[in-house]
Amino acid sequence: MECTITAVVCVLLLILVVLLALGLFVLYKTSEAYPDLGRFESEEYFLDPKKNEKIKLPSIHDPPSVDLTIVVPAYNEEERLPAMMNEAIDYLEERQKMTPSFSYEILVVDDGSKDKTTATGHLYSSKYGADKVRVLTLEKNRGKGGAVRLGMFVARGKLLLFADADGASQFKDYRKLETEMFKVNKKSDNLAVVCGSRAHLEKDAIAERSLFRTFLMKGFHFLVWCLCVRGIKDTQCGFKLLTRDAAIILFSNMHVERWAFDVEMLYLAQCFNMRLAEVAITWQEIEGSKMVPFWSWLQMGKDLLLIRVRYIIGAWKINTKVKKE
Repeated sequence: MECTITAVVCVLLLILVVLLALGLFVLYKTSEAYPDLGRFESEEYFLDPKKNEKIKLPSIHDPPSVDLTIVVPAYNEEERLPAMMNEAIDYLEERQKMTPSFSYEILVVDDGSKDKTTATGHLYSSKYGADKVRVLTLEKNRGKGGAVRLGMFVARGKLLLFADADGASQFKDYRKLETEMFKVNKKSDNLAVVCGSRAHLEKDAIAERSLFRTFLMKGFHFLVWCLCVRGIKDTQCGFKLLTRDAAIILFSNMHVERWAFDVEMLYLAQCFNMRLAEVAITWQEIEGSKMVPFWSWLQMGKDLLLIRVRYIIGAWKINTKVKKE
């Protein structure tokens, strides 16, 4: 009897191993080794509302011409975008008054919105000029990571920040990220990333969340730590500052275009031995989030597992020869 049970267990284990191997083989064959960095022709231009003229966007491979680029991924953000833009521009204009040599640009990346997100961005471009505010309208929805990538690739800044369109983070905290960047970015390779963090707010957040949502959050954090990124407590905060060279390397290698893109970006940063830092910022919950609590966490958990597996089996490869000039 025992021999029969043992034989059945062995057969089941063998079937499991075969299915796992088959699954990995299919995953390897169906994965693109390097990300698709292409874009539609219309995504190579932005509209100057004052001149009613389409102008070709620059490339991140060009020499930088402003101090700071802010990339704002926006999907159906017609209502929430103005509050974020007003706060950001108030800070940046005041900074420019205090330091006339300081220059900036804001790139609103409309990720295939169905509302008037592009038109809302053009209002600011008309008011402040297309040199300071530009709108990149994508042909189709790519996801937050895809929108950030395309924005980064047409940025002119020495430093590049991406910030959520909902205004959940306060833009004045940019100074904290910038100060930390100057501390950590002292090597000649100019490769560093500074992450805004809400980790210090976690206790208060747990007190307000249901037990189920807290379980999902803790589970996600464990997966991030176990599979991809260690040393960064909050990988998902949408307020991150990169050097220009770091942005070129990371977004040229990044595959994930949706919610888990931050994790892959930081995983790649560790693979390239970039300097990483984390800074506590002010943050508040804003109504209208695009994330659906259960399904979004489930999707991100699946993405985390697939990110790690694809890199382990070589289905995704890292291009170490990305040009930085």
